[in-house]
Amino acid sequence: MRVPISWLGEWVDLPEDVTLEHLHAALVKVGLEEEGTHGFPLTGPIVVGRVISAEPEPQSNGKTINWCQVDVGEAEPRGIVCGAHNFAPGDKVVVTLPGAVLPGPFAIAARKTYGHVSDGMIASSRELGLGDEHDGILRLAELGLDPEVGTDAIALLGLDDAAVEVNVTPDRGYAFSIRGIAREYSHSTGAAFRDPAASIEAPAASGYPLEITDTAPVRGRAGCSVFSVRVVRGIDPTRPTPPWMASRLRLAGIRSISLAVDISNYVMLELGAPNHSYDLAKVDAGGLVVRRATAGEQLETLDGKLRTLDAADLVVADAQRALGLAGVMGGAYSELSDATTDVLVEAAIWDPVTIARSVRRHKLPSEAAKRYERGVDPALASLATARVAQLLVELAGGTLDTLGALYDASAAPAPIRLPLGKAAAVIGVPYTREEVVGTLELIGATVAAEGDELVVTPPSWRPDLVDDVSLVEEVARITGYDRIPAQLPIAPAGRGLTGAQSARRRVAQTLAAAGATEVLSYPFVADAVAERFTPGAASVRLQNALDAQVSLLRRSLLPGLVETAHRNLARGLTDLALFELGTVFLPEQGVAYGTDFIPLGAERPGDDTLARLGAGIPPQSRRVAGLFLGEALPKQPGAAAVAAGIGDALDAVQQLALALGVEIRPVQGAHPALHPGRTAELRVGEVVVGHAGELLPAIAAESDLPRVVGVYELDLDELVRLGDRDRVATPIGTLPAATQDLSLVVDATVPAGAVRDAVAEGAGELLEHLRLVDDYRGPGVPEGGKSLTFALRFRAADRTLTAAEATEAKLAGLALAAERFGATLRE
Repeated sequence: MRVPISWLGEWVDLPEDVTLEHLHAALVKVGLEEEGTHGFPLTGPIVVGRVISAEPEPQSNGKTINWCQVDVGEAEPRGIVCGAHNFAPGDKVVVTLPGAVLPGPFAIAARKTYGHVSDGMIASSRELGLGDEHDGILRLAELGLDPEVGTDAIALLGLDDAAVEVNVTPDRGYAFSIRGIAREYSHSTGAAFRDPAASIEAPAASGYPLEITDTAPVRGRAGCSVFSVRVVRGIDPTRPTPPWMASRLRLAGIRSISLAVDISNYVMLELGAPNHSYDLAKVDAGGLVVRRATAGEQLETLDGKLRTLDAADLVVADAQRALGLAGVMGGAYSELSDATTDVLVEAAIWDPVTIARSVRRHKLPSEAAKRYERGVDPALASLATARVAQLLVELAGGTLDTLGALYDASAAPAPIRLPLGKAAAVIGVPYTREEVVGTLELIGATVAAEGDELVVTPPSWRPDLVDDVSLVEEVARITGYDRIPAQLPIAPAGRGLTGAQSARRRVAQTLAAAGATEVLSYPFVADAVAERFTPGAASVRLQNALDAQVSLLRRSLLPGLVETAHRNLARGLTDLALFELGTVFLPEQGVAYGTDFIPLGAERPGDDTLARLGAGIPPQSRRVAGLFLGEALPKQPGAAAVAAGIGDALDAVQQLALALGVEIRPVQGAHPALHPGRTAELRVGEVVVGHAGELLPAIAAESDLPRVVGVYELDLDELVRLGDRDRVATPIGTLPAATQDLSLVVDATVPAGAVRDAVAEGAGELLEHLRLVDDYRGPGVPEGGKSLTFALRFRAADRTLTAAEATEAKLAGLALAAERFGATLRE
């Protein structure tokens, strides 16, 4: 929210020497975050001048310029070249003299052009930063101004104003207004506050046809609770926006469009009450209807886009068509134009949930929606239409009609019971009763005492005050956060990380220590991506997704890693080792989740309610996944580069196995997103815990990744469950080891891992280590077979093994491999 100083000073007393730093400090004190400062980037001398003469001079390039003599209040007039033609002698204009600097920055100096020395410049609205008009120079008479020649134009046009910008938290929508910021400044400094709403007279208006229908309330909530309309006739659409209003809007971040539209925006910023004006001549005589849209209904909004509406959208309509998307943006058909003379002014209170969903559904954020999403004071709707009407009469020459209507079904704020000692107990500051009561009354609440409790009725502009804790927060905020003592809490004994939490942390630390980078990706995927990685599996679809094209909850971490790799590769990072720990969502086929609306009150929900909430959430599983591409080891003098791939994925899996105390065994497997010949199924015993392999080349190509991308994904919850938390490291043997090799010939279709397991099982407890060192297929091996060579290391804990004992153990392994797979000893 941008707050011009001059505007703020109308409603709260500011120091004469007020600075932007002072305003920021005061607002930060009451919980608003400092964002920045804004002003008009220009410096003088910029003065009012009067055109004495303007001689047109045609040029060889076909352009005609005016050689002007301009009185700027000095002894002699100034000669100025001007290319505009919308003025005449006698007009008063804004003259930027040499030494001035305009937005850009654009420094003004006396310079020779078109055969003359132009001693300054006659400025347009855009050159001054007042608006976008650049077709001609700014004539002060058009603004209703007739100042003395030589008057400082910066002060005259409000260009000496500045604004502070603060970030408003989502629970404090009332602060999206000058009214709200002025109140907060008053709370912070004690300065006198004057409520702009209290100065507005709202004469009775009736007789305008108005119908409120809400045939499909969203989750039991009516879409519209207040709706006010008034009619102003006979405005002059050609009147300009006064400079003070245009400059304030500009500082507040809103461009000046036309007087009637500017008035609407001005009132929204001043009171925090969005409103909308219609060209009355384009509204059906039958009046307005507030209703839900019909499925497929279309509306062209003010941004010129034709939008297809949803049945959950609220619209303001007449008997012929929808005129606007309620609370978000008006329609193009009934917008104000240069021909508008009669104006229908509307302000309403809309359901925040409905507005928020419409904004996201149509990707159409607006200043009005930003306020409605956070809650607007229901008492302001009628005052807002009255204020707009008042300004249309004063500034646009209109006449207030008695025609109007007011629908009000708003509910009064519910009283909250606050125990007297609650604030002190929660915050840790010994607040007195007087402090608590005074603070709550200061923010606009009504306070009554009942025994040891206070009955507090929040003001209408604070929908965020719903329980005693929110009232306590207000006491702490207004009395000052600096009063809260800084004290570190003492952690109770025996309440550290759980075993599962420790295991997950150990996994992340292990992978990071091995050189991988942890990433965090969004848990949303598109339909095509979900089908690619988990074809045919059920997925949860979000009803109100941030992006309608990416609305499914992920069943795998791999799509997010692939997208992250694509983004980083596009930015020049060609060698990547990534991992992610995250949750996947595994719904059961045919089960609908989250469709049962369960209202929650201020009290803790009971077991039945918690069970219903739990049933509305799909089963979730924690996973760990990784991705490797590029070079695992870069090229160095004397050593070639080593490409990343499936080997790195399997190494990472074994590192995780060591960290968790499990033995993960890779066997030949299949996965729809992995290379069919380069995929390992990862098992702990007979339990499948994940997969590792190379990404399917087609998927890699679609994401502009190299052809070889190593990946893995493991069920972390299952690994933690299977892990041995009490695992003890095996002592290092001190006695000599006996090493032997074993070369076996088996059928080429037999997995090497299965042969290895058979040899290890047969060799028995003397076998300390077993490793596959060669897989040979060629001359000397029967057709359709392969030779597998294993390196075996034997050791006993209590004696030195003999060669005969080692050979006996090796042959026992050979025997079991022969029994299971027909293995023979290679000669």
